[in-house]
Amino acid sequence: MIKSMKFGGTSVGSIDALERMISIILKEEANKAVVVSAMSGVTNSLLDCLAGKSEIDEIANILLERYSTTAKAAITDPIYKTYYSKLEDAIGRLSEHLETYKDSPCEPLHDTIVSWGERLSSLTVAHILQSRGRDGVSITSEEAGIVAYGTYGNGSADLELTHKNLKKNVLPLLNDGAIPVLTGFYGIGPEGKPMTFGRGGSDYSSSVVACALEADCCEIWTDVNGFMTADPRVVKDAFTIHEMDYSEAAELAYFGAKVLHPRTVEPVRKRGIPLAVKNTFNPESKGTIIRKIKNGSSGILRSVASKADLSIVKIYSSELVYQPDLVSRLVASVSGAAGNTYAVSTSLSTIAFLIPSNTIDEVINRISTMHESQVEKYTVKSNVALICCVGDNMINMPGVAAKVFANMATIGANIEMISEGASDVALNFVIPDDKALDAVRNIHKEFIGGPNEKF
Repeated sequence: MIKSMKFGGTSVGSIDALERMISIILKEEANKAVVVSAMSGVTNSLLDCLAGKSEIDEIANILLERYSTTAKAAITDPIYKTYYSKLEDAIGRLSEHLETYKDSPCEPLHDTIVSWGERLSSLTVAHILQSRGRDGVSITSEEAGIVAYGTYGNGSADLELTHKNLKKNVLPLLNDGAIPVLTGFYGIGPEGKPMTFGRGGSDYSSSVVACALEADCCEIWTDVNGFMTADPRVVKDAFTIHEMDYSEAAELAYFGAKVLHPRTVEPVRKRGIPLAVKNTFNPESKGTIIRKIKNGSSGILRSVASKADLSIVKIYSSELVYQPDLVSRLVASVSGAAGNTYAVSTSLSTIAFLIPSNTIDEVINRISTMHESQVEKYTVKSNVALICCVGDNMINMPGVAAKVFANMATIGANIEMISEGASDVALNFVIPDDKALDAVRNIHKEFIGGPNEKF
């Protein structure tokens, strides 16, 4: 049996957290490939240094102190000497990269630098395992052969090539009883340079590793008990969902729940590998298991999430629907500028995009510089939020949307956009930002809050 076990920044962020993590790893009897994130705050510190907000010597000293102090409490003396030497060397190479970036900034070097926290975590965890009598092996994404493509800062894994490489570079270690500790967050791009998978991308890395090793399970160890019926900071009686379908988890991750990186589900879904979300600080909790399953709840809502700080951009053009080439160009332009496009809606003469508010200026600039004579005008409506309602087979349940929208009327929330039918498990709609929290609370209370089905 093989498991991929991913541990996030809070799981490697302190001496106590590391001890919990090591205990979890050592209790697991299966062969396991461990994927680690940077310590909490390290990636942000590296980004600040790249932006000129801190000096290179300052960040190097901070990282050396933080990692060495944390590791010294967990690693026995003979092994610690070897570890400290490798740590100094790794941070020295980081300083060299930072110096080079000052003079010649470029995207591949940027991604190399921001991936450094994962490299230090891999080195640290592997040596802690060695000090506990296990064969912990630190492996970078380069050494493992995790292949990436796409754009720097938001790459994707080439699952086929990564599968071939990990069978050659990682699987033999597992078969020999070693515990490979891999760097999350990045792969190797076409130029042979690190390409990161976006913030939070270590979850995705673990899923990629599980897919490549044809693992029996992928575990994401984090600081929450799993997916919940709503954000517990908003809904006090929210509770953990112990079992979900891949599609339900993917929708929630993309549209608001911060439990998983949104792209984590797809690699494991391709091979039918169960994905478990567990709490490092409460390992006895059942957590959430995600796999292909139908919950048999006759369409009851499973969870509700919200995403704020969004805006709607509407672009007007007469008989837009009869100009597919123009629609294609607009979608490509807006999506390229916004990064994430959470909804798209069209009518005879209008196309509307739901995008992050902090990308509005760039989106408008892109639209303006297209010089499309058919575009008559555009408008922007800010301060809106997306509400995502998830439930099994919702599209085939008559009256679900009507009941939810009637509920919104009770709080005076106007529906600005609707997305239904694209997914069998989700109903998404946009309302004013100041109504979002009330919407989540009301939906949870009426359709989720009790053990009885509501439809």
